Amino acid sequence: MSTSVTTSPRQGRRMVAVAILVSAIVALALWAFAWPAARTAPRDLPLGVAGPAAATAPLQTQLKEREGAFEVHRYADEAAALDAIADRAVYGAVVVTPQGTKLLTATAASPVVAQLLEQAVTAQAPQGAEVPTTDVVAAPAADPRGAALGASILPMAIAGVAAGALVSMLGLRGIRALASLVSAAAMIGVVAAALTHSWLGILTGNWWAEAGVLGLSTLAVGATVAGCAALLGPAGIGVGALTMVLLGNPFSGVTSAPQLLPEPVGFLGQLLPPGAGGTLLRSVSFFDGARVAGPLLTLALWALLGLTAVLLGALRRRPAAGAREEAPKPREAAPAA
Repeated sequence: MSTSVTTSPRQGRRMVAVAILVSAIVALALWAFAWPAARTAPRDLPLGVAGPAAATAPLQTQLKEREGAFEVHRYADEAAALDAIADRAVYGAVVVTPQGTKLLTATAASPVVAQLLEQAVTAQAPQGAEVPTTDVVAAPAADPRGAALGASILPMAIAGVAAGALVSMLGLRGIRALASLVSAAAMIGVVAAALTHSWLGILTGNWWAEAGVLGLSTLAVGATVAGCAALLGPAGIGVGALTMVLLGNPFSGVTSAPQLLPEPVGFLGQLLPPGAGGTLLRSVSFFDGARVAGPLLTLALWALLGLTAVLLGALRRRPAAGAREEAPKPREAAPAA
């Protein structure tokens, strides 16, 4: 007994479309994750140089020889360089003193950058000379390499995608959708702060401020996904998820620094919620809220645009639903004589 399986031309086209689509998504994921990691290098990395002008001139010349690697900021003394690091104006500073050269770093800003600066300054020092290093703003003892903080960005993006997708799939519209997204983001922020701050100890700033940042990051992602679904239909969920997870996460620079990613990836990553959220979380947790305006505005804009799209989608569907209700019912056939 033989069984034959016939495939219609329409089914064949769908099978080919599935294969092409999956291959394209895999290629996009490999490009987004592997390419920035393979091209990691300093690009206009903010670095301070402090000390007398005559003493720091040769050092500045050496740093500028590495074209495009460092963005050198000049400071009069070590105290000014310390303030610049605490304000997140630079990732570190090389201080030239009569006793020699010393390096100031901030592993809380990026352990990868701190290690890179140590290697670069040591390589340029005279042979056999030791360069003492001071960690001005140290990373938490529970996460000295920043691995746990970097790993927390992807779950927050996934949580936002899940919130936006569930609101759309459950058919919530208008104010109900907004209330669901905001309440879910607030709850996720509290839970995430309890895990990362209270339990793991990888965040050390103000607890409620950290919960607010985590919640706002989730809301920015969730509102975007729900807004895309409201305007584009079910396909909008895929568009939002691909943007936030496959692009936003690897482009965020949280595991290293935006200035270590190839351009324009580093710049674009800070315009997406995962990158802006990671930068804002570092500032709130380790730097007493220094330079929070930019990432805070980015997250707020994404959340506002997403929530507005949700409302517009609900208003667009309402007239169509009303028209269906007001449509005249077909007249019943007269009974046969």
